[in-house]
Amino acid sequence: MSKGSLDGVKVIDLSRVLGGPLCAQILGDHGAEIIKIEPPAGDETRGWGPPFHEGGSAYFDGVNRNKKCLALNLREKAGQEILFRLLQEADVLVENFKIGTLEKWGIGYEEVLKKKFPKLIHCCVTGFGSTGPYAGSPGYDAVAQAMSGLISINGEAQRLPIRVGVPIVDITTGMNAATAVLLALYEREKSGLGQSMEVSLYDTAISLLHPHAASWFLSGKEPERLGSAHPSITPYDLFKTRTGLVFLAIGNDGQFAGLCKLLEREEIAADPRFLNNGKRTENRVVLRAILEDMMEKTDGRALCQILINKGIPAGPVETIPDVMVHPQTVAREMVLESGDYRGTGIPIKLSRTPGEFRNVPPNYGQHNHTILQEAGYSDEEIDNFLKMQIVLDKPNK
Repeated sequence: MSKGSLDGVKVIDLSRVLGGPLCAQILGDHGAEIIKIEPPAGDETRGWGPPFHEGGSAYFDGVNRNKKCLALNLREKAGQEILFRLLQEADVLVENFKIGTLEKWGIGYEEVLKKKFPKLIHCCVTGFGSTGPYAGSPGYDAVAQAMSGLISINGEAQRLPIRVGVPIVDITTGMNAATAVLLALYEREKSGLGQSMEVSLYDTAISLLHPHAASWFLSGKEPERLGSAHPSITPYDLFKTRTGLVFLAIGNDGQFAGLCKLLEREEIAADPRFLNNGKRTENRVVLRAILEDMMEKTDGRALCQILINKGIPAGPVETIPDVMVHPQTVAREMVLESGDYRGTGIPIKLSRTPGEFRNVPPNYGQHNHTILQEAGYSDEEIDNFLKMQIVLDKPNK
């Protein structure tokens, strides 16, 4: 396999939990060297479970492959000096400390890092950013979902709103952070200079509000919860069938006519109430009742296969276990395995420099000696760091 597209890029990952670590993992999947520096207590997610395996957690494993791990106490001057030595050869620093933490330790970007390392790209993942009334407040996915309005539009109309079932804000913040790093790396090729960037959960969550925000800007009407339905497209919803739930995502009049033909009810497509998407959306309640009656005795899986083959978007609702062994998942190499490790695959498929799974998620402090030796420290110095608890081989709980 050829080297990844980010081969030669070195990233120091000071982040914990999800957004920052996912950013670094994306970069690592595509060839960057990632040194994960964990605090004395370790990344919190090592304890988030069950399930656990050999002292690690599934949560940690999901966003920390393709990394080496150094356990380092950055509150101490000696720990900061080790960080500075690593940054001499680094291109990127990813961190998600509370705003002001690095400054409090005397290693802030503007005051110190920018001057010492003018080519360094500093990516700061935060909860709310460094401006505004919530500047510096800690960020959590569910809180960002709530405060951004995401929760308010998720769920059934007659029930309480509900959190999106995956940490969608953390995940997309990590993706935005990876994009930000790539933008800065590209710009550095022209200017020769690094820069600092902020990527916050709150900003990311607001950016996810399409089309609800766009509709509100235009109409002034507060969005309603519609369950799995779409506010602007009909039919675009879950339906019960004899073999389970299926999702119909009918985006145009031709697809709707095709659906009605396959269900042997072509007259529905010609009904004035359903002639186009606007009409169908205005009469969504009536149309849904008709479709529910048509589909409840249908073999949903067979119908979805026929619809997909004809270019009409539809799919059965699968469980996670079923998805992980599905032929499409296997064909797309979206499950990675190595020994006891299994993880989701690399979604970005580059033809000439594809991503690669190289290393399982590291144990706490697993690469202390390797990283420090490569940075020029002697065995005696490393042993002294361990004795002084500047470098740790076990979490300090």
